[in-house]
Amino acid sequence: EGFIYGIMALGVFITFRILDFPDMTVDGSFPMGAAITATMIASGFHYTAALITAAIGGLAAGSVTALIHIKLKIHNLLAGILTLTMLYSVNIRIMGNKANQAIVGKYTLFTWIHSTFDALVTGIQKALGLTANNTVSEILFFLIIITVIKLLLDLFFHTEMGLAMISMGDNPKMIITLGINDSAMKLIGVSLANGLVALSGGFAAMFMGFGDINLGQGIIISGLASVMIGEFVLKGNSMVIKTLRVIIGCIIYKGVMYLGRQYGYEYLHITANDLKLLTGLLLIVCLAFTRFKPKKKAKAGSP
Repeated sequence: EGFIYGIMALGVFITFRILDFPDMTVDGSFPMGAAITATMIASGFHYTAALITAAIGGLAAGSVTALIHIKLKIHNLLAGILTLTMLYSVNIRIMGNKANQAIVGKYTLFTWIHSTFDALVTGIQKALGLTANNTVSEILFFLIIITVIKLLLDLFFHTEMGLAMISMGDNPKMIITLGINDSAMKLIGVSLANGLVALSGGFAAMFMGFGDINLGQGIIISGLASVMIGEFVLKGNSMVIKTLRVIIGCIIYKGVMYLGRQYGYEYLHITANDLKLLTGLLLIVCLAFTRFKPKKKAKAGSP
């Protein structure tokens, strides 16, 4: 889950940290990716085509938000909320006027992973004296997937366009004076971010075995929590470090949620209904620690 949702967290990182664009579209583009993937697989399409279409759908959703903001001069936060609201109806339409679409028993990416790699991974585990575990194949595959996406993003943000996008988020006025089209940068950045989010939603749908209209609830908070936890545990200003800590933050966040589900009730009486509260408290703690700067001691003899 950490690797799958890490792709989504990278999309949130682009809008919130690179572009300084608080984008609520994420809560709609994630279930959109899941809806497209589940519906296409249920209709007999190959999972590769479903994932590509899901990513394109996310790109389209992000571009709608960006265009509403750019062309209609509507605040970026409100633009995202408007697109999110419209996507609720769009996602239900995609699933054939249903709130969910099951794909249990269908041939998905996970079917291919297990049929291709399970025998090899199990053989290696037995040779090493380890207990066979068929989830190792999934973990290794998605480790490769998220590593490739991370490296591609690192390369992109070292290109002329990527550097311009970073500079626009830091100082929009300077970018305009240099003759760079800030509107184009916003359009590309927000579209790319939501494309990644929708792709993550597609993977999540295959992982869970269904697409659901409510999968997007709180996704933006999960993404922000991942970004902030990563910033708390790993410091550094290079883009390589920044993208790495987003992934690490998402793994830690999902780990905390897992522990909350598994052991929270036994020791703290935490139920599934309390996980949102746990997420909020986790975010507050991370914000408090990242914003707290200890005062430097004055040198002897200084005024």
